[in-house]
Amino acid sequence: MPPLPESAHKAPAARPAICPGCSEPHDPGDRFCGACGRDLSAPPPVAPVSPEAAGEPADGADGAGGSGGGDTTSSFVLAPPRGAASPPPSSDATLPLGFSAHGADSTGATGNRGTGSGGTGKDSTGSGHREAPSGPVCVACGVGGVDDDGYCEHCGHAQPRQRDHQERELAGVAAVSDRGLRHHRNEDAFALATAALPGGAAAVAAVVCDGVSTAYRPDDASAAAATAGSDALVAALERGTAPDDAMREALLTAFDAVGALAAEEPKEPIHRNSPACTYVSAVVTGQVFTVGWIGDSRAYWVPDDRERPAARLTEDDSWAARMVEAGLMSEAEAYADARAHAITGWLGADAAEVDPHVAAFQPECPGVVVVCTDGLWNYAESAAEMAEAVPADARTRPLASARSLLGMALDGGGHDNVTVAVLPFPAAAAGAGSPSA
Repeated sequence: MPPLPESAHKAPAARPAICPGCSEPHDPGDRFCGACGRDLSAPPPVAPVSPEAAGEPADGADGAGGSGGGDTTSSFVLAPPRGAASPPPSSDATLPLGFSAHGADSTGATGNRGTGSGGTGKDSTGSGHREAPSGPVCVACGVGGVDDDGYCEHCGHAQPRQRDHQERELAGVAAVSDRGLRHHRNEDAFALATAALPGGAAAVAAVVCDGVSTAYRPDDASAAAATAGSDALVAALERGTAPDDAMREALLTAFDAVGALAAEEPKEPIHRNSPACTYVSAVVTGQVFTVGWIGDSRAYWVPDDRERPAARLTEDDSWAARMVEAGLMSEAEAYADARAHAITGWLGADAAEVDPHVAAFQPECPGVVVVCTDGLWNYAESAAEMAEAVPADARTRPLASARSLLGMALDGGGHDNVTVAVLPFPAAAAGAGSPSA
């Protein structure tokens, strides 16, 4: 970096990396806090002086409405803004982008969506009715329009990014992806597709990818892998390629797509990891389904008849899995270690080699294939735990089931991005459609 000119001895104060209003982390270039809407360029508020410190008498012995003299810390919301309640559990309607799987409390701050101060519909000056925005409406206050930078022109609240919460449903498959409660962006991605097999039968597929947070552009890596892998899988199946070979082809195509992102980087040396992600996919073709993966995203089999055993279909490319495989630690010991989730296989230019894992299964009964990132399976790690979490009607209501699984992860803490796809088996698709993400 070149030295600053002599005229610039004093740089302006840098914005904090943590919002002073709600403690939510944010990017250095953010103008407003994405959680509470605070203007990050404003100076921090001055702490109020207590009556005792100012030499003034208190309102009463206990302080009217006080807390007995102790300091209090206001709570804050880490979840994405919720401008409206979710559809009831019985509904399969798609939620708007940016909304959590749980409905907002009707008594909460977003309960009066569509009205201004005091619910009167007037602007903040009280001079008359505010003209309705012609474009998107703020999900926080329901009054202001949204500027080109993604902030409300009325209250300054950052609007949810499109990837913060996404849902998709095709005939025979559904998926949900959410930012979770701790991360400032969603670095997962998914793609769903149906394919017309030679002879007229249909195949249904889901691809789920988890961006490696310690790598550069993890969100771009997962999106590129999901799209390229899904497109390649559909194209291969429609050419008549066997499902296992089509899955390997898709994995290698996704690997190339993520590796190509590294070529887009500036030529000067940059000390950071290349874009990288994990990958897991499942495709249902007739009476067989095929699973392919690299990394620690997983696939599970959950039968309709819960008297039959569920199964985990994938083995993690991770430090913990290697320790268990080598007999050095039990599974419980390995996954309790801080190194447990260090992955040993991934898609990206930094990967020493690509070793696609592919397996085919032919269940004897109907059920669902659950394809997910570790943001979900961390809360239901074993096959039995996943079977307990999957709703009993998952095969007939895959989108509602995906939402339910997301809700379980958020209720458990939502410490990571959460993405889950639910594929009914046998496939319910009647025809082919284009891939979607």
